[in-house]
Amino acid sequence: MHSLCTINLLILNLKPKQMSHQKFKVCIDACNECASECEHCTTACSNEQDAAKLAECIELDRYCADMCRMAAAFMARSDKHTIGFVNMFCNLCAEICIACAIECEKHAHMEHCKKCAEVCRKCAAECLNMSKMEFAKN
Repeated sequence: MHSLCTINLLILNLKPKQMSHQKFKVCIDACNECASECEHCTTACSNEQDAAKLAECIELDRYCADMCRMAAAFMARSDKHTIGFVNMFCNLCAEICIACAIECEKHAHMEHCKKCAEVCRKCAAECLNMSKMEFAKN
């Protein structure tokens, strides 16, 4: 059974357009994964015996998670009028992800920090790649 939208497209012999956020899918997925991993790292660091010594790691994890979620939201909502903001957010997201990775790598003896650093570096790379893409502003 076809939906009404699909039937209309078939009747008009049109192909559905790619939704704007689909061109950002890899980066959105990386940002969402990073936000989740940073939240996990925050919780795990907070539960460590010497949690006070991990205060900077916890703080950067939180900022990174927030920035990743915001960058993903901006990409999901983007259009020709807001692509410049998306590029700025993704550049800033990459910077914060790198800072978080560097801090987490100081604690790489803990599996949660090691994993967080890896995911942050992956996200930073995706954000930098995305922010360099050229998009038509039609």
